Parts: sequence; C-alpha cells; structure tokens
Amino acid sequence: MELYLTVAIIVIGIILFVRDYFSIDTTSIIIMALFIVSGVLSPEEGFSGFNHPATITLGCMFVVSAAVFKSGVIDGLSAKLIKIARINYFFALVSLCTTAAVLSAFINDSAVVAILIPVALLVCREANISPSRLLIPISFSALFGGTCTLIGTSTNILVSSYAEKLGSEPFGMFEFTMAALCLLAIGLTYIFLLGPILLPKREQTEEFGLKKQAEKYMAEIELHTNSPDADVTIAESKLVNDFKVQILRIKRKHYRVYEINGETVLREHDRIRILVDPVSLSKLKVRKGISVRGDKETIQESVDEEGKTSKTGDLGEHKKIYEVMIPYGSELAGKSIEQLNFRSTYYASVLAIRHRKETITEDVSKVVLREGDMMLLFASVKAISLLTSEKLIVTLSEYQGRRVDYKKAIPAILIVVGVVMAAAFNITSILISSMVGSLLLVTLTILKPQEAYEAIQWKVIFMIAGVLSMGKALEKTGGSDIISQYIYETLGDMDPRWTLSFIFLFTFLSTNVLSSKAAAALMTPIVISLASAMQISEKPFLIGVMFACSLTFMTPVSYPVNTMVYAPGNYRFRDFLKFGTPLNFIIWIAASFLIPKFFPF
Repeated sequence: MELYLTVAIIVIGIILFVRDYFSIDTTSIIIMALFIVSGVLSPEEGFSGFNHPATITLGCMFVVSAAVFKSGVIDGLSAKLIKIARINYFFALVSLCTTAAVLSAFINDSAVVAILIPVALLVCREANISPSRLLIPISFSALFGGTCTLIGTSTNILVSSYAEKLGSEPFGMFEFTMAALCLLAIGLTYIFLLGPILLPKREQTEEFGLKKQAEKYMAEIELHTNSPDADVTIAESKLVNDFKVQILRIKRKHYRVYEINGETVLREHDRIRILVDPVSLSKLKVRKGISVRGDKETIQESVDEEGKTSKTGDLGEHKKIYEVMIPYGSELAGKSIEQLNFRSTYYASVLAIRHRKETITEDVSKVVLREGDMMLLFASVKAISLLTSEKLIVTLSEYQGRRVDYKKAIPAILIVVGVVMAAAFNITSILISSMVGSLLLVTLTILKPQEAYEAIQWKVIFMIAGVLSMGKALEKTGGSDIISQYIYETLGDMDPRWTLSFIFLFTFLSTNVLSSKAAAALMTPIVISLASAMQISEKPFLIGVMFACSLTFMTPVSYPVNTMVYAPGNYRFRDFLKFGTPLNFIIWIAASFLIPKFFPF
C-alpha cells in the first residue's frame, strides 16, 4: 500500500512541477508534507532533508560564494573582461564563455550568470553585438563549468551526499574533473563553431526591446478645484482605479513631490506626470476637473526633462529608467507588484514587465513576477541601490562594478582555496571544510552575520530538503529496487555502457520537465540499486546522473541559468530547441563513451 501511495505522490509532484502551479520550493515542501501525512515517512524521516549533509554543505557554500562577490574580485575581473570582449564578437564569445565556465566550477552558477549578463549587455551595446548571440552561450558554459568539481553545482553535492548516506563512497573534489573537462571541451567547440551560425541575431534596439515596446502616451494633467480626485489618496483616486494611470511625478506649487505611494494625497492645482494608454487618455481629455497639458511624449523625453529640471536646483532625487532582471532566488518572484506594494516599499514605478517573449505594459500591478523576468523601472539611484543590495534585482541597463576591497578580497580568496584544498586532499569532508570556511568569514568580519544569512538561497535549501523526501520514500518502500530490477531485466544482458547511456538519456530528458534536484533525488537510489543488481560499480551511474541533471540545454526552464538569460536575450522557446537539442544529444553520446573510460564498471 505504501508503495502505491509513494508512486501516487510522486506523480502528483511531477504534475505540479510540470504545470508550474506553485514555485519549485513550495511544490517540494508539498510533496514532503504528503509523504508525512500519508504515513509513508515519519516526521523525522520527512524532515531529515533539512539536516542532510547536502543541504548544510550547500548553505555553507552560498556563504563562501557571497564573500568572494562582496570583496569585488569578480567585478575587477569583469572590468578586464569587458576590455577584451569589446574587440569583436569572437573575442567576446570566447572570453565570456571561458570566464563563465571557470568561475562556475567554484562559485554558484546562478550568481556567475547574474553578474555576467549585465557585462555581456554592456559589451553588446558598445561592440554592436546582438545579445541573443552571447547569452545562451554564457548560460551553457556555466552549466559545463559547474560539472567540473564537487562544489560546482548543488546537484553534484546532492548526489554525492545522498549516495554516501546510502552506503557509497563520497566523491572527491576533483574526482570527476577530467571527464567533465572532456565534455566541456566538446561543448565549447560546439558553441564556438556553431554559435555564430545557429544563434539568432535579434537586436535589442528593435521591436523586441523592452523600452521600445513599453513606450505609451505620456501626459501631464492638472487637477482643478472641482476635480473629484482632489484631496483623495492615489490608491483611492479615479485616475488609478478607473483610468489605470501610473503616476510618475507630482509638481505642487514651487516644489516636487518625490515620495509617491498609494497614501500620497492629491491636491488642487497639482500638475501630474502620468503614463497612460491612448484610450484612457482620450477619456481624460473630456473629464471634468482635469486639463491635459501635454501628451504624445515618450518615456525617454520625460526622463530627459526631469534630468534638466533636477539640474536647475529642484529638490529631490533625479529618477531614471532602468532595465532590471529578477535573478534566481529573488524574494520578488511568485508575487505581483500589487501584493508587494512595490511603489510604496521601494519608491520605484514599474513601467513594463517582460515575461518570456511577452511584454506587458497594461495592468502590470496584477502580473505575478517570475525569476528571469525583466522589468522597466522608473526610479532613483538610491531606490535601485536598495533593490540591488537586497539581491531582489540585477540591473541590466547600467553596469557599474565595485572596487576591489583587498582587505576582504585576499582573506576571502585564501579561505575559498582552503575550503577546496582541505576537501581535495581528504583532510576533511567538504561539509566540514565549508562549514569552517563560513565561520571564518563571519568571525573575521569579511561578512556580517546578517549578510551570511541573506547570502543563503533559502528557496534552494527548502527545495532540496523537500525533494530528498522523494528519494527517501522510494528507498524505504522498495520502489527504487523494483524500478532498478525492471531496468536490469530489460537491459541487464546488454553491455553496461548501454544501460549507462539509457540512464543518462532518461535523466536529462526528465530534467527538461522536472527540477534537476528532483530528478537527481529520484535517480540516485534507483541507480545504486541497479548497480547492486548488476554487481558492478555504482560510480559510473552516479556520475551519469550528475552530468545529465546539470547539462540540460533543450528548454529555457530546464535549469535556472537558462531561465535567467531568456528575457534579456530576447529569445524564443524554439531558440533553445534549435541550439540546445543537438548539443544535448552530442553530450549524451560523448558521455556514454567517456564516463566508463574514467570510471570502469
């Protein structure tokens, strides 16, 4: 009975993952809760994912990575990278892809891609290169780099730690590096040779540009004495509720109101700069109590005028338009602008949102934000700095690297090297070395305790804790043994390479619809049972699961970094299919031959 319940819950989980009803971490916790409530797992077993070595190790590695980024070392490297990449497209492609691969071997790949996207966009603007020709290669290179070390991706840590708990030997820091480097070489060769041919050349400045699509009628209106909106808060005004306008600026007598939110009260004779669609604007022109002073202004003209006004001594902070992206792990994801009370909280107006290929300029307050979405914000430098410092957004329109703080950079780098070397030379486990490294970063004040807490991507931690319950339930109920026995009976008489090839193929195809962590948690106990039934080493299968879960290129939702480049690169779903599918099958065939060479059965 428990086995049937386990299968039913896993099927429900797969449906939730595919349909995207909830965020991935929420779905993972729902699955864990169902296993506990149904009695398949005890509460202790269900919640064991939170004290699992993989979860703790990953949390510590988030802290270590954050220290490196805070020191400004990566920004210093980015500045040099920009100089090289400006030369021409091929130099940009090679330098950015190589950097992404090298950094992702030691630092969280989502963080690496988040910092390289604005660098790449700056290079594109200055060298007249289409962003669509660079961003997918950066994403794919980061995925390849992440497979090169044990700490390169959370999937590697998850599979290794999970396998160790099931009785297998843990993987060393660089144990599978040579096999991964071979696949990296194949991947980069494919990217460098076919990238210029297969990748679309889609200009950011043409019709797909977010700012271009977001331009609507601008107008300045004045409220008269008899206006029904006078002495009413913005949130309650008919301007907002009936005409769906966005209020960008209020000029009152001899000063300007800068702190605008839903509680700001409109007054008689206020001159209000608004963003409004043409239909509503035509209705406003005939509305009593309001006079329209000017329209048909573009967003940029409004910004230029505001800049001129601020230079003449007007009080307040000058606002500009920023293109920003919601990075992986941002707390904005999963909520609408209205739920976030965005303008009141962050003093920034959302002019447009780009989700996948759709650009939304009307009723943006109702749109639920997703990781990888782009937003067009009308905000001050202070507001953007606040959003960036809290890791809620990544600015795309303006790249400004931080100065290298050598007092923090040198000890941070030494600690990272110590963490890696201690695990590499088997002085201690990666769990202990990363924990000690995190504590040193805090005690040496390289990171404040609050910064360390904020560095941890809690969404990933909860997701891993949740998906581990699937593997635990399969293992406990004997489901993994039944599945592995079926595979053994079907493929057991064949060469083990064919079995490995099938495992790799099934895993990477599953990862394109499931979370990579969920696929890893499901496949790890199955392949260990399969290796036991075949009386061969489980390591080739575990390596196959690691690589297959990370090297997924066919869709923009197969891995977070693919999602992150989708909107900034103006990609279409078919772009990933066209460029990523051949690469995925090339890597599948190559891995089927390479993994047994380095890890004999």
